[in-house]
Amino acid sequence: MNFRQVHLDFHTSEAVPGIGTEFSKENFQEMLKRGHVNSITIFSKCHHGWSYHPTDANKMHPNLTFDLLQAQIEAAHEIGVKTPVYISAGLDEKYVSEHSGWLVKKYDGTTTWVPSLLEPGYHRFCFNTPYLDLLLSHIREMVERYDADGIFLDIVAPIDCYCATCIKTLRDEGKDPRDPKAIRDLAERVYANYAKRVEETVHAIKPEMPIFHNGGHIIKGRRELAHFNSHLELESLPTGGWGYDHFPMSARYAQGLGMEFLGMTGKFHTTWGEFGGYKHPNALKYEVSLAAANGAKCSIGDQLHPTGKMDEATYDIIGSAYSYLESIEEWCDNVTSVADVGVLSGESIVATDPNPKEFSRDFKGDIGCVRMLLENKILFDVLDLESDFSKYKVLILPDIVQTSPRFEQKLKDYVKNGGKLLATGISGVNEQNEFAFDFGGTFVGEHEYQPTYFKPDFALKSLKNAAFVIYDKAYTIEAKEQAGWLQQSYFNRDLLHFCSHYHTPCTNKNTSPGVIFGKDGAYIAWNIFTDYAIKGELFAKEVFGYVLDQLLENNKTLETNLPAQGIVTVQEQKDRYITHLLYAVPTKRGINTEIIEDLIPIYNTELTLQFPEKIESAYLAPQNTPVAFFRSGDKLHFQIDSFTCHQMLVLNKIK
Repeated sequence: MNFRQVHLDFHTSEAVPGIGTEFSKENFQEMLKRGHVNSITIFSKCHHGWSYHPTDANKMHPNLTFDLLQAQIEAAHEIGVKTPVYISAGLDEKYVSEHSGWLVKKYDGTTTWVPSLLEPGYHRFCFNTPYLDLLLSHIREMVERYDADGIFLDIVAPIDCYCATCIKTLRDEGKDPRDPKAIRDLAERVYANYAKRVEETVHAIKPEMPIFHNGGHIIKGRRELAHFNSHLELESLPTGGWGYDHFPMSARYAQGLGMEFLGMTGKFHTTWGEFGGYKHPNALKYEVSLAAANGAKCSIGDQLHPTGKMDEATYDIIGSAYSYLESIEEWCDNVTSVADVGVLSGESIVATDPNPKEFSRDFKGDIGCVRMLLENKILFDVLDLESDFSKYKVLILPDIVQTSPRFEQKLKDYVKNGGKLLATGISGVNEQNEFAFDFGGTFVGEHEYQPTYFKPDFALKSLKNAAFVIYDKAYTIEAKEQAGWLQQSYFNRDLLHFCSHYHTPCTNKNTSPGVIFGKDGAYIAWNIFTDYAIKGELFAKEVFGYVLDQLLENNKTLETNLPAQGIVTVQEQKDRYITHLLYAVPTKRGINTEIIEDLIPIYNTELTLQFPEKIESAYLAPQNTPVAFFRSGDKLHFQIDSFTCHQMLVLNKIK
């Protein structure tokens, strides 16, 4: 897989004239060179449904007069650039008027993405209808006729559908289409059939062609869905709705699947479909560096103007990022992560639970946990139930990971072999509403009051001791020893009982333990990670840091004074370790857009590292500047005088 890819959107209405009239091989090649691009995903068929080449299986865009796809492939291949080809699988707007019965329907009969046929926008098709055969014919034709280097199929995932075909399928099977479980089971079967038939269609012609099915997010725990793909592309545009939290969390899971993967960002100020929007070059440099630091290749989204002319401003911005990525690739390929802590994703538990409980599917607990780990500079991976737990010193169960017989024994084997658990909220509690592990106390149930307060029995790094407010759910436990107390408010806020502007104050009386330690690990008696994802309280991050430090027992692979917004990862190649340091501060512009503009130099970064192997030498990359260090026991101590945006510290193992 290539490091420096562009995803070239081209969703172009039939109402737009002059399609491709300004395309030229010279312009196309010049922009790819200027952008330091070595792979570009180009379009066979767009969301509007039009093909950008002559076709017997579909309809060519009515305002296109030549084979644009072939011209792009020839131009790219001539300069050594690969060309995966895009087909919009889930959307095809030109078919909507004649095949509206094939559309995905919600329970109330409305459509997706837009709810009716009278609104501008796209409508999603159901793969349980004859539409699938049409789609396969489009795919077959493209693969047979064009020298594509892969196929990218978009807008695909298991989706609950109440169209006439899906309802008939369930009724013919003797099942009730009003049963959500029956609908979900059918959605899974329909998607698996789609993926199987696509693979058969493509690989019957070109057995080695890479295939990727894009649903906008890699679902943690659904490895069978991931393995329908030959590789993974983590769609994660920070300004496009994913935010800067999403990619690190997704990448720390994807790397553990053993598949090649890339991180997909965009050149846009906001998101897909934006013409005339440009991200600051510094933002793209940070984002491609973040991908490399997490073991990923990179893809940057662009959208081609209807005339077919590539935009110079865009490829200058992309080139500023990709020229840097090109200079560091040798330290970023074929790497494995180094981590002290594993996070058993709440999403992975829910996604694979045969009897899932209803709750918000935002998985704020996962987000808050990853954010705390990044800010506390802890090396971590995100895991599912198939992951190997044994490599981690501590396993975190964030907020909602209630145990069940299907995986409780695996966790017990982990702690039996010396691992420690850190559970929060309802995590670590079994189906009998009891702790499944020795956390040093007894679980009672959900706390009566919200908000509650926590008063620690230990010192925090930045704040003096106080009763700190907890906004999310807390839980009552009993224990003989504790590291802090929950304190309740006077009453829950309602019509007859309210105080002040926001919430009721604390009684300042201890009610039940808030943090406890036991033989198997530690327990924090509230949804600390969900709270942090939503509210971001400083005390919560420092409580978590204290508890995790006790469990790690001063046995961290890495310690550093890098500021909170900095990110650090460690990757391993055959004969060396690569420590990545990143620093940039997203700021909010407009209503809800996070942007990176200024890259501030960071000075005097101290690092302490320890590895099982002896280290022979160290240097900064890509500068190849030697770095001095001193040893104290098994620990190596470094100081990096300054860096801006991204710096790699390479440590060579003694051979």
